[in-house]
Amino acid sequence: MAGRGGTPGKPWAVGENTMVSAAARTNLDAQRQISRREPRTVASGTEEAFSLRPILVSAFGPAVMFGIAEGAVLPVVALTALRLGATLAVASLVVALIGVGSLVSNIPAAVITTKYGERVAIIGAGTVSAVAMLTAMLAPNIAVLAGAMLLVGFANAVFSLARQSYLTEAVPLAMRARALSTLGGSSRIGVFIGPFIGAGAIDLFGIRAAYAVAAVAAVVAGGIAVFSRDLIAAGHSSADVPTVGVRVVVRSYLRVYLTLGVGIVLISAVRASRQVVIPLWAEHLGLSPSATSLIYGLAGAIDMLVFYPAGKVMDRRGRRWVAVPSMIIMGVSLMLVPLTHSFGTLLIASLALGFGNGIGSGLVMTLGADVSPTLGRPAFLGIWRLLSDTGSCGGPVVLSIITGAATLAAGVVSNGAVGLLAAALVGYWIPRTNRPPGPGASSAGPTRARPDTGGRSQQSEPGVSASS
Repeated sequence: MAGRGGTPGKPWAVGENTMVSAAARTNLDAQRQISRREPRTVASGTEEAFSLRPILVSAFGPAVMFGIAEGAVLPVVALTALRLGATLAVASLVVALIGVGSLVSNIPAAVITTKYGERVAIIGAGTVSAVAMLTAMLAPNIAVLAGAMLLVGFANAVFSLARQSYLTEAVPLAMRARALSTLGGSSRIGVFIGPFIGAGAIDLFGIRAAYAVAAVAAVVAGGIAVFSRDLIAAGHSSADVPTVGVRVVVRSYLRVYLTLGVGIVLISAVRASRQVVIPLWAEHLGLSPSATSLIYGLAGAIDMLVFYPAGKVMDRRGRRWVAVPSMIIMGVSLMLVPLTHSFGTLLIASLALGFGNGIGSGLVMTLGADVSPTLGRPAFLGIWRLLSDTGSCGGPVVLSIITGAATLAAGVVSNGAVGLLAAALVGYWIPRTNRPPGPGASSAGPTRARPDTGGRSQQSEPGVSASS
């Protein structure tokens, strides 16, 4: 549907900032005006006038700490469940509850962030996560441990949404992809470091000490947010900003979710499946656990090395220049995994998977930020994260179903095909835009989009170039 002032055929083109007047506080009025956008000049200026350094700690510090918390406990949750008397199947389910908690909490996270702001949401997420970790450390039975993992997932959902919303507002458009890629990379660095810190604590105090490490990391993440501040649009007080409900956003942006959003589901499914494919195929080849861990670790190292350069390419050349190659590389690499027959060949395929995943760091968040409205952004991004988490949960399930019905090789190849399909979808639905402005141009103001013959945007906000 094309709202007033929107682009025919593609009302959600990048660069249109939603405008809902202060008087339009009802859902009906918000829905009628949601496609008319007014920029919030929270972060203006160009790449040359803005630096990430002043917000380095406040923006990315909590992401690293939340990553450390997650990395510290992931290796021990299943072991804790087993020690409490769980079967292997139940132990796996307890671990999966972290993802389930995040999945079902994305919409509530949007409501919380909209009502209380990013800063309060992050402080609350850190507090809930710390309490959940301490509960898991002292859990006397499986039920308590399972409840704690659901709370961890809830806290992760609130934190991730609030941090994405904050950076989308705080960073100029010309540097958005680098900022969000760095956010994704910061989380991965934390997840990489966490198991080593947890291992040291376990060696000194026992397996449950890993939860204490995670609790401390969560408290530090929330503590950093205490010294941050919420962003309010220039010229507005917090009371002037109307609330746009989730239902209104869904109705107004349904086409976004059914087009580009489907591509996001597939991207997330491929990424999640990759984490399962490497250890399963290593087991199929008869590799030792230490060899499997080495392959996984080296692939993760490649993943962490390329997130910032990839973000720079997205900012300079456009989102499509990273989105499509990332999915093609991952899709082809997955299809090559069944052809590997030794440690060396599986390592090569895994490194390629790590590279493809690494250059796509922050991609899902960046695309969501690009097409999100200014007012109602937390609600929009909450639904966006719901799509992403659906893919993350569904990818391994599809792999399992195909493997059970056919073979592991068939399941892996099928996931590779999903990657190629994702490349085609995002390659088509990412709006085509003109090149970014030269030095001295402002990246804060929007440029009205014009439809091309294919219904996709030809021009949008400066700095979001996706044309080849």
